[in-house]
Amino acid sequence: MIFRLGLQYLFPILEWGPRYSFQFLKADLISGIFIASVAIPHGIANQPPILGLYSSFVPPLVYAMMGSSRDVAVGTVGVGPLLMASMLGNKVKANETCLHLAFLATFFAGVFQALLGLLRLGFVVDFLSHATIVGFMGGAATVVCLQQLKGILGLDHFTHGTDIVSVMRSVVTQTHQWRWESGVMGCCFLSFLMLTKYFSKRRPKFFWVSAMAPLTSVILGSLLVYLIRADRHGVQVIGNLKKGLNPPSLSELPFGSPYLWTAIKAGIVTGIISAAEGIAVGRSFAMFNNYHIDGNKEMIAFGMMNIAGSFTSCYLTTGSSSRSEVNFNAGCKTAMSNIVMAMAVMITLLFLTPLLHYTPIVVLSSISIAAMLGLIDYDAAIHLWKVDKFDFIVCMTAYIGVGFGSVEIGLVLAVAISLLRMLLFVARPRTSVLGNIPNSKIYRSVDQYRAASPVPGFLILEIDAPICFANAGYLRERILRWIYEEEDKLKAAGESSLQYVIVAMGAVSNIDTSGISMLEEVKKSMERRELKLVLANPGGEVMKKMNKSKFIEVLGQEWIYLTVGEAVGACDFMLHTSNPKAMADDSSMV
Repeated sequence: MIFRLGLQYLFPILEWGPRYSFQFLKADLISGIFIASVAIPHGIANQPPILGLYSSFVPPLVYAMMGSSRDVAVGTVGVGPLLMASMLGNKVKANETCLHLAFLATFFAGVFQALLGLLRLGFVVDFLSHATIVGFMGGAATVVCLQQLKGILGLDHFTHGTDIVSVMRSVVTQTHQWRWESGVMGCCFLSFLMLTKYFSKRRPKFFWVSAMAPLTSVILGSLLVYLIRADRHGVQVIGNLKKGLNPPSLSELPFGSPYLWTAIKAGIVTGIISAAEGIAVGRSFAMFNNYHIDGNKEMIAFGMMNIAGSFTSCYLTTGSSSRSEVNFNAGCKTAMSNIVMAMAVMITLLFLTPLLHYTPIVVLSSISIAAMLGLIDYDAAIHLWKVDKFDFIVCMTAYIGVGFGSVEIGLVLAVAISLLRMLLFVARPRTSVLGNIPNSKIYRSVDQYRAASPVPGFLILEIDAPICFANAGYLRERILRWIYEEEDKLKAAGESSLQYVIVAMGAVSNIDTSGISMLEEVKKSMERRELKLVLANPGGEVMKKMNKSKFIEVLGQEWIYLTVGEAVGACDFMLHTSNPKAMADDSSMV
């Protein structure tokens, strides 16, 4: 039983396979054909073109057996090859060596992804915030679009740089080599692709129009070139493609290469990026269909398909948003649609590659641009600006870093700023003064609620974060400063003196020894000023640690209450009785 459950965990196809029906097959067959119509033209838009087709054959077969999402369609995504080319191309210039290193980096990316999934460390990808991914994808997509100007303008030589300045310099300095025939054809096909995408977006029922547009462009472009012999008039074509299935590449993986560490770094970085993108795609479609996907299972599936891909001459693959959207709109029922797509690609590799000889490169560049423009999410950036300026800064840092520096620089800067913000959240937790809402026992922040009024003789503070070594010093200084300011204010106003300081700890999920020491120091400082420290609603984990450290004995159980309201009521009663301790014992929480 346990063995069977373990197999079903690793191979979800064993779970849904026995329940598979003919109705599911019809739906998956249609979906698979549609995503194949997207995968084939997008595949040959890679460099070299044949590798894009290889990457749409083996990895989808592996994902169909191991993936937990029924909507995700896998394949190469422009950002992954760009990132890998950037990290490897800076070190290696020979195309053949770089190609083998790309397979090796894909292998290490797969190993890294699979290990994260098996060790249930898939949460690592969550350190790439939404703002980081939006900026990173936008910057990478911008660079990819500009790089396609080589094909649009029919240029023979082009920069290997992956930044906007290098790409634009290469374009501008070769104006004498621009081919108007190629440019006109590129503009026409790009306009066609964008119009079909706009039409399908406005009328979702006609999703198939934009889904078939890339393949239609390839067919029309090839026929046009063949009929008017445009290849003899400046329009470049992809030429002969090797016929047959993926050749094995395991023996060609250069484990002894002097660039091994470069390949490992490229694999780890691209593995995290591609996994984050693929899991995000899967979760978005799972939300629409009201089912759950396991991020760790997805990591294992992505890892194994990239390991298998590296053995069969494939680029890095992940869940593709464009293909998955087509798969979803076509009504797929299971991951079988990936198998149908793989079979369609297999037929293409075995029999149809000669028909692609006259496919114009300008059409493939138009297809790449149309796909990449969808990754530049202007609406998301505007939303970040409106909601959270810091997230917008993270987004733009990633975009500018990728666009004007390199993919690595943009990624490192964005992650560093995100981590800095996370550290600031921990080191500078939100704290506030609470007041009483009139005619109630509810206490809320006086900054947020104007009706909340201070309680005479009390200073009520709320801490909204775990207390640990990173923020203990800040909280100590903050609490003591509030006490001093409150005493000075009461003295200046001639009002009754401060008697109690109540710390609301409902939002304090945990505390470490540094936090407990901070509370002890605050208590001693308050005793010197003849004030009493009171705690309200500490959590179970906090109570456990304070008990083990003997802090509860030092403070006194009678000074710990379930709610702020109970603490105020009990302490207020003590102010007006001669035997306050008895009342405190009756109202306290042990």
